[in-house]
Amino acid sequence: MPLFSMNRGSLERIDKVDFKYERDIQNLTEENMNQIFGLEFVKSEFQLNNLRMDTLAFDKETNSFVIIEFKRSTNFSVIDQGFAYLALLLNNKADFILEYNESKDISLNRKDVDWSQSRVIFVAPQFTTYQRQAIDFKDLPIELWEVTKYKNKTILFNQLKASQSSESINKLSSKNEIVQKVSDEVKVFTEEDHLENLSDNTKEKYDELKERIYALGDNVEVKPTKLYIAFKSNTNFCDITLQRNKMKLWLNVRKNTLDDPRGMARDVSNVGHWGNGDYEVILNSESDLDYLMTLIRQSYEINS
Repeated sequence: MPLFSMNRGSLERIDKVDFKYERDIQNLTEENMNQIFGLEFVKSEFQLNNLRMDTLAFDKETNSFVIIEFKRSTNFSVIDQGFAYLALLLNNKADFILEYNESKDISLNRKDVDWSQSRVIFVAPQFTTYQRQAIDFKDLPIELWEVTKYKNKTILFNQLKASQSSESINKLSSKNEIVQKVSDEVKVFTEEDHLENLSDNTKEKYDELKERIYALGDNVEVKPTKLYIAFKSNTNFCDITLQRNKMKLWLNVRKNTLDDPRGMARDVSNVGHWGNGDYEVILNSESDLDYLMTLIRQSYEINS
């Protein structure tokens, strides 16, 4: 992806700069883990059962472990290595919890971890066409991120996404014992999972709401989790859980800062709830989407 600087109306191309060592990519990422991935750094160079993981991280949103691997070369299989790491994680849960507790000085219990949302992230300057095609499954617990360094000290992290028409990893799992075992316990949730068993009216309402949320800006992304569908810019600004005849939304806005003259949003800052933020909205067939979008836009602007 070419990058340009603008000088008096003309564009000047900014050249790329190679990372000298793989460790340079790792240090940069570990020092900025939350800004890049929204993850908590746990441990560098974590070794277990003759396998060494470059970085161990934890996703507080999904309460799951994330293994991150850094590569400068392209001579590796993302499927083989990714599922080997996931199998190691699932077969040694106590060791990962112990490492977290010792590194963070926090008491994390096995029941506090959602093992089904574990995943592996590969970070490299470039991936081959074969590696890109290898992740073309809609529910693969493996992510590829390309990192590019430019001469003006700009760094670009770009996630490679599976195609919209991608198939399920289950078609591959039947042919591979390790993939099958991991797939039995790890699940990557999709929008389709949340849309099951909904009324036609609720599906239509969600599609309309989704289209309006996308229109807020080019940086809007959708990230389904087990409990809700997250809409993100820099971070989550609206989390939605779908029920048969209605939707619940949580806005990532702090208490007493939402401009809501109609009182459509409920303060849930002092009660347990899913999603991010202090406000909850119930959306049904009679709800005013135009007004709701004024609330969602406030959260979007705060979190962008």
